[in-house]
Amino acid sequence: LQQPKSKISASRKLSLKIMLLNRAIEDLEREKQERNEEKKRYLQDKLPPLQLSGLSLGELQNLCQQLYAKIDVVDEERYDYEDKVVKHNKDITELKLKIQDLGGKFKRPALRKVRVSADEMMRALLGSKHKGSMDLRANLKSVKKEDIKQEKVLTSEVGDWRKNVEAMSGMEGRKKMFDAAGGGQ
Repeated sequence: LQQPKSKISASRKLSLKIMLLNRAIEDLEREKQERNEEKKRYLQDKLPPLQLSGLSLGELQNLCQQLYAKIDVVDEERYDYEDKVVKHNKDITELKLKIQDLGGKFKRPALRKVRVSADEMMRALLGSKHKGSMDLRANLKSVKKEDIKQEKVLTSEVGDWRKNVEAMSGMEGRKKMFDAAGGGQ
């Protein structure tokens, strides 16, 4: 399909582009001048010109204190504005991330609960290498009742720990421990 020829000639298009660019440049310069004029008006309203001639020392000190108080107020406002800007920038980045996440094409599938035996799980993991059924209880350590009775007897022989500590306190107790360890042969 061929696009229809435009009714405007190439030279006319070029001249229109140049005119638009010139108009945009003029508008930008005008906006810059307006901003500068507004800035000057704002500063004239907020900061009247200082008259320092003919003031005594006390009046100069008073003026300095007033200026210092104004500087404090302006610094607080500047800090608040900077803090707001930082907060808004963080919010913007978080919202951009949310938009990217929402714009993604992935969807989480609805998962179902599935009951799988140990044998089926091993077959799924190992494939054809898994042979026979797996008895999970076969690998557990067997505990005999006699072992449990012996442990109870050993714990009852230990007795009260306070007596043991009192017997081992002092130099005699240390000598008993040294002898029991096989050091005094």
